[in-house]
Order: sequence, then C-alpha cells, then structure tokens
Amino acid sequence: MKVSIIGTTGYGGAELLRILYRHPEFEIQSIHSTKEDLPIWKEYPHLYDVMDEKLQSINSEKIAEQSDIVFLATPSGISGKLAADFANKDIKVIDLSGDLRLPPETYLQWYKHEPVNEGLTDKAVYGLSEWYKEEIKSSSLIANPGCYPTSALLSLAPVVKENLIDPSSIIIDAKSGVSGAGRSLSRNTSFSEANENFRAYKVNEHQHTPEIEKQLLLWNKEIKPITFTTHLLPITRGIMTTSYSHLLTAYTTHQLLELYKEIYKGHPFVRIRPENSFPSVKEVAGSNYCDIGLHADPRTGRLTIISVIDNLMKGAAGQAVQNANIMCGFDDEAGLDFVPMYP
Repeated sequence: MKVSIIGTTGYGGAELLRILYRHPEFEIQSIHSTKEDLPIWKEYPHLYDVMDEKLQSINSEKIAEQSDIVFLATPSGISGKLAADFANKDIKVIDLSGDLRLPPETYLQWYKHEPVNEGLTDKAVYGLSEWYKEEIKSSSLIANPGCYPTSALLSLAPVVKENLIDPSSIIIDAKSGVSGAGRSLSRNTSFSEANENFRAYKVNEHQHTPEIEKQLLLWNKEIKPITFTTHLLPITRGIMTTSYSHLLTAYTTHQLLELYKEIYKGHPFVRIRPENSFPSVKEVAGSNYCDIGLHADPRTGRLTIISVIDNLMKGAAGQAVQNANIMCGFDDEAGLDFVPMYP
C-alpha cells in the first residue's frame, strides 16, 4: 500500500520515514512540506544515500489520488485544516497532532487555535491502539494520541476501568526528553538551558490534560479532575510517567500485576514488568514498547505506577504506524519489531 507523509521535516515525520522505509506492507509514495523541491537528506543528513526523495508541495487532491494513507505530522492548528481537506476523499488519514482529539470548545481553551468542524472530530477515532482496536479497524480517520496521554492512559486504564482506585485521587507526574518540543528553537530546550537541568513546565496548564481526563471518564464516569505535572528531562527522547492513586480496597502488588498481565495479554507492545522491577526510559528507546511497573504500598494504601515510552515512537510515529497496520488488517507489529537501543 502507498503512503504519503505531510510534515516530514519534523521529528515525528523523520521517525515515520525510518519506520516506513523498511515496512513490509507500506511503500512511501511521497513526502510533503512547505520546503518544496528539497532533497530530504538535506534536512536530515543521516538519510544521505538512503533516501533521495524530494519534498513536494501539499496538494490534497493529488495525494489522495496517489496514496492509500496519509500521515499528518504537522503542528496543531495546521493538521486539522489538512484533515478537513482530505475529508470525503478515498484515503485513510492519521493525524499525529492534537487537532482531532478534543471537542472544539475544549480544544480552543487548551490549544488556543481555531478548532476544526465538530463533525470532523466526531468522525475521528481515538487511536490508543490497545484499547480501540475494533474502532480503528473500521475507521478512515484516526486521531493519534499525544505522547504523555499514551504513557499515562496505558498505565492507568486497568485500575480505572476495574474501579479499583479512588476516582478523585489521581496524580500524574510526567517527564519528557527535549525532542517532545519539536525542532523549533526555544530558550528552554536549547543545550545550555536543558543540559544538566531539570524543570517543570506548563504546571496545571498542559494541553494534554483534557485529553487524559476525557479518556479516563469514558472508562469510569466517576473520575474527577486530575493533577498533571510535566517536566523537561535533559535527554533527547523518552517519557517516564509516574502515576499515584489511592486503592479503594487492599490489593497486593502481585494481584495487580496479574490483572495487568491478563488485560494486556496479546498486546505485544505493552510489557508488564515483574514484581519489584521498574522500567527506565533507555530500556524502550527507539522502540514502540510501553513498559509498566507498579507497586501497591500496604502502609499508605497508595498505588504507584511507572510507565515509560519513547515519545517519538509509541508516543507519536510508532503508534501511528501501529494504527495504520490495524486499519489495513496487517499485524500490529508489522514494520515495528525494533529491539530497543541500548545503551
């Protein structure tokens, strides 16, 4: 099947290129950006003598005629407009931005961009691969989840759906590498500011907050507003999310791990760690894995869940390709069977 990528010069677009270059079922038909007629290796020299494709202008009619799937790896505020251009055309669309994840009024409040038509967001399926597989199979428009929500939701889903925790007690403490901010220049993500430093940002104001809350409420209507704090790690890629909540009933760590193993059985990209084993970001780098470790503290009655992903893979391009695999009836792991990079 033929695929196109719009927004190829960003980090998410570069990861899509890396994955799709060796994908057994998908063939890169075209790559697109506002930087027309530029060989992609000039943006990313690591692709020299690997890919000689040139960036093309964005023409939705032409792309829809030539390709079966288009990945939108463009910033929020732009992707939604492109998705609207592809509406009613014979092409599957996977949007990696936040433009299709929220109702228009909520999107405007948190993203500060003009929202897309409500009919378009209603049509989009939320692409949390492990939880909405059947819906993804029958959809032609996917809202790929954000990086923080992917890590948080995969780790919280089992206890939220089973109503095992106090719905008003969820605290999410999340840390991301600087690639999560994209390639645009900013002071906080410059080397001098980020190196040997660790800072909180967008405290209680991060745009992924309503996305997390929306999904938690779909699983459990008793969920109350969460506390979600994000931090910038002095590393290139990776997210560690530590979630805290109060258990409604005393459970052992072993019992909860068995629950998680049962729920995620048959989902190859979610790895549940053994008791007293907790994941680190480097252990999933370059892969589509989400590793989860947890501990139920009998002294406090609190549950601590630690989840790690590569923000550019399971948090963006990797999950997008996983969703494309599901949409097209391929194996989830097609083109994604990367062993994590270590060290």
